[in-house]
Amino acid sequence: MADPEGRVTLWGIEVFVAAAEEGSISAAARRLGVSPSAVSQQLSGLEAALGAVLLDRSGRPVQVTPAGTMFRRHAQTILNAASEARAELAMADLSGLTTLRIGVIEDFDSDVTPRLLTTLARDLKGCRFLLETGASHRLMDQLEARALDIVIAADSATDPAPEDWREIHPILAEPFVAVAPPGSRIEDLPLIQYTARHLMGRQIAAHLARHGLKPAHRFELDSYAAILAMVAGGEGWTILTPLALHQARAFREKVEVRPLPFPTLSRTLSLSARAGILHGIPTQIAARLKPLIAEVVITPALAAAPWLAPALRVL
Repeated sequence: MADPEGRVTLWGIEVFVAAAEEGSISAAARRLGVSPSAVSQQLSGLEAALGAVLLDRSGRPVQVTPAGTMFRRHAQTILNAASEARAELAMADLSGLTTLRIGVIEDFDSDVTPRLLTTLARDLKGCRFLLETGASHRLMDQLEARALDIVIAADSATDPAPEDWREIHPILAEPFVAVAPPGSRIEDLPLIQYTARHLMGRQIAAHLARHGLKPAHRFELDSYAAILAMVAGGEGWTILTPLALHQARAFREKVEVRPLPFPTLSRTLSLSARAGILHGIPTQIAARLKPLIAEVVITPALAAAPWLAPALRVL
């Protein structure tokens, strides 16, 4: 409901920005984790406090009014200043941070992410952690939409240059590898593809197309474990990364890892945050993350396949 004293609140401003960016009350509610009615009440309260209509909610999508366009510039500045103030208070040793929303790709789910959170929890004793796992492109969308503070995900090879709205801290470089049944001839087997609905699958598909390669395939899956189980069963071969093999390591002894039988392909993973908001916090978290990846992922991978060096490395 509208604030009886007509106050403008940070929460009301955040709700307005979300609704303006999403173009929908329901979409803004999903992004913020609240009900559509709560979004509508906050918008009404903000408009009452400002004495102006900010959004035309009569149609779909909702439209930002001229007054809303003017206020939106100030709203973004206010939200940035609030984030910077919270981060600045936490600069000394991170102990003042109260909430940290982190998005991490599922590749780190079983061991790196829990150990990172455990390490951070010791430093940020009063902090509440909100973790989101998922595909890289979805996590980056959430970072851009301000639904996450920090994202650890794969970089898109199609990005022409880093966007000016985010800071990027490179974490890991890893090559793509061929994975086949032990002793098999890849040319005699169909390719079991990683889904093109995810960034990694699109990178693989683009690489094959770029080199005019069209291996026969019948399966396109989004599960490392399912793909490797099929490879171990002799149903085909696949293209994955050492990190994917680590995540589904129960099958590692049942398959054979080889260099790609065509031009090499690699990817990088980075930690990203909105530029200038969290100050030194992303750098400090990246510094904690790199030794974990080296210990948990890279050392075992190089012990099993030394030829992965130097392509597989911490950045």
